[in-house]
Amino acid sequence: MKYNLADIMDIIGGGTPKTNVEEYWDGEIPWLSVKDFNNDNRYVYRAEKTITKLGLENSSTKLLRYDDIIISARGTVGEVAMIPYPMAFNQSCYGLRAKDEIVDSTYLYYLIRYNIRELRRKSHGSVFDTITRDTFTNIEIDLPNMTIQRKVAIILKEIDDKIECNHAINKNLEEQARAIFDSFYLKSKNKVPFTQMIKILGGGTPKTTERAFWCGQIPFFTPKDVGNPYVLQTEKYVTELGLTNCNSRLYPVNTTFVTARGTVGKVSLAGIPMAMNQSCYALMSDALHPFMTYFYTLHTVKALQHKATGAVFDAIVTSDFESELLHRIPEDDASQLLSRISPMMENIRVNTVGNLRLTELRDALLPRLMSGEIDVSDIAL
Repeated sequence: MKYNLADIMDIIGGGTPKTNVEEYWDGEIPWLSVKDFNNDNRYVYRAEKTITKLGLENSSTKLLRYDDIIISARGTVGEVAMIPYPMAFNQSCYGLRAKDEIVDSTYLYYLIRYNIRELRRKSHGSVFDTITRDTFTNIEIDLPNMTIQRKVAIILKEIDDKIECNHAINKNLEEQARAIFDSFYLKSKNKVPFTQMIKILGGGTPKTTERAFWCGQIPFFTPKDVGNPYVLQTEKYVTELGLTNCNSRLYPVNTTFVTARGTVGKVSLAGIPMAMNQSCYALMSDALHPFMTYFYTLHTVKALQHKATGAVFDAIVTSDFESELLHRIPEDDASQLLSRISPMMENIRVNTVGNLRLTELRDALLPRLMSGEIDVSDIAL
């Protein structure tokens, strides 16, 4: 049956409590903005800011409930997530609540994702693109019956649940690996300069006007591509010719990248060989295993950020690393440490690769399931 997208859901506006009233802030209610969304997860679990019940009552923000949907409507348009427990939100987003008698809430989430390109295309604004209530009204959808909706939702949801499970496993594994590394690191009293152990290497960008340098097969890491911790895909790719015509080399798997400008102080690992731009450093060592380099770097960046507290931390330069001292872990301890953390880090990479494949599968299935190209009527779920 055909509907306007706006007819199958309630569209809920957000708001902001007065920022100069202390009693409205730092409460128990998460208050979402688009910066809190994480497209790797179906749900958004936490917010940078929280408000009090008094803040909720004295502003136009509303409380979304379990399995409501939130979508960014201004600035970064069309980021979408589901709500796992009651949360408020600001005026740059809409809450979308499924009309239960018409549409399944999880199916609605995937329906919104299926129509994101159209929503973005129909957004408008003199300065910033904006999704308005009329934007939803201007999109017609063909809605199957509730049984079909639930079957489609289950198929896609199970893929996303596996992705989310892998993220949780990876987070737990990295936390364990960090704790193990820290126990050895803090025990060592032998301090040496960072650059005595680890080399700081740079990157570069091929001429952007030279087409032959771009749209190749080589991932090109920039601060936009920070992973958690592994990076497998980048926004831009260069050709072999582009790589030979810039100041970057092809860095191998498990190279540590640090963002030096823009989003400063983020640390990632190359999941596949990739080049890198000049806004980052690649950290490598002839004497250390790449995992040791990674965890030593995490300690050093944390120290640099701590020093910058209260100041503007807008760049890292090589002299910042040169002035840092590391607790050098003795070789025997390092061998024992690596025997414990290496399997964890390898599992993280394997899970990250698995999530990439699952994401590709979900994104390939989404349009075919939503359009009815794949018939699920005979599937028993």
